[in-house]
Amino acid sequence: MDRQSESCCMICGEMKSEGIVVVHQFICSGCEQEIVRTDVKDAKYPIFIDRMRKLWMQLQA
Repeated sequence: MDRQSESCCMICGEMKSEGIVVVHQFICSGCEQEIVRTDVKDAKYPIFIDRMRKLWMQLQA
């Protein structure tokens, strides 16, 4: 991985090179896949909702 092209994932906080940008925030491909596959009954679901809510709050600011 090229350190120059890495970004900090807003979900896991790790530096990664592959992922998406949503409302100017980077989400690594691993977290993106986990978000998509997580069931609403999973313990991680509220964590993802909280992090995504922060994106929407930034958009509204």
